[in-house]
Amino acid sequence: MHPTFAPFPATRLRRMRRTPALRALAQENALGLGDLIWPVFVRDGVNTRDQIASMPGVERLSVDLVVKAAEMAAGLGIPAICLFPYTDPALKTADCREAWNPDNLANRAIRAIKAAVPDIAVMTDVALDPYNLHGHDGLVQDGIILNDETVEALVKMTLAQAEAGADILGPSDMMDGRIGAMRAALEGAGHKDVAILSYAAKYASAFYGPFRDAVGATGALKGDKKTYQMNPANSDEALRLVARDLAEGADMVMVKPGMPYLDICRRVKDAFSAPTYAYQVSGEYAMIRGAALNGWIDGEKAMLESLMCFKRAGCDGILTYFAPDVARLIRAGL
Repeated sequence: MHPTFAPFPATRLRRMRRTPALRALAQENALGLGDLIWPVFVRDGVNTRDQIASMPGVERLSVDLVVKAAEMAAGLGIPAICLFPYTDPALKTADCREAWNPDNLANRAIRAIKAAVPDIAVMTDVALDPYNLHGHDGLVQDGIILNDETVEALVKMTLAQAEAGADILGPSDMMDGRIGAMRAALEGAGHKDVAILSYAAKYASAFYGPFRDAVGATGALKGDKKTYQMNPANSDEALRLVARDLAEGADMVMVKPGMPYLDICRRVKDAFSAPTYAYQVSGEYAMIRGAALNGWIDGEKAMLESLMCFKRAGCDGILTYFAPDVARLIRAGL
């Protein structure tokens, strides 16, 4: 027993679990609307949506429907939406030039959302995989992912997204030096207020499979991403990566995936006291949703428990495909 507690029976820890009121008074963490960032997939077309088979309940939406989704999210009190484009395969090239096209799918969606729902924060993905003929987050030469050349491409992508009106840039590529290059470019171009939420500790995970289906990268990807995404066996390395990205100008940092890496979330928050986020990735979502649809678990309770664990681990917010569902429950008083 901890020395500040009286021994049993004077101390009965169950006392504070006896009723809902007592449990509420003793609750250490809370899940709120301000914790939510909603990842959304955008596709070409008008009034067009299609289901993602490996992510039940998640759809790719045309820009006009993404705007409606953003309006719904704002109405629910969700503070931020994150865009991921499903790029026409005909536009995917080895040099990834569509990534910085001012009129590409993501940039059109940014402008449309900011015009219709100016108060919602729009976050973007800064990586080349949606535009890459090879399916990788970086430029590829002779099977090697090029770091410095990729960073140059990411800077061009960064500026195009900032010009389109993005509030938060999410570099998910895991190239060395990209945060410093992005921050310098933003400052130089007058975009000093654009925030960077760095995917600082992004692991080479098996939990990304449904996402790659969603953005159309599954068939294109050759090999794996282990030369630039983190080894799941490492945790000290995550702290070095976070320290570097904060030193280079990141405003916020992310751990990805989420639930398998709660220990990393806690270590990052304790070490740096910086705004820390987790991405409850597609595989995590699919497992919970799939099990719920089969009647194996209570989907609503599992969803809420899974999100609360991020708060307990020290996260300031979560990127989750459950955002609208949980927002409705929060507004209803859980």
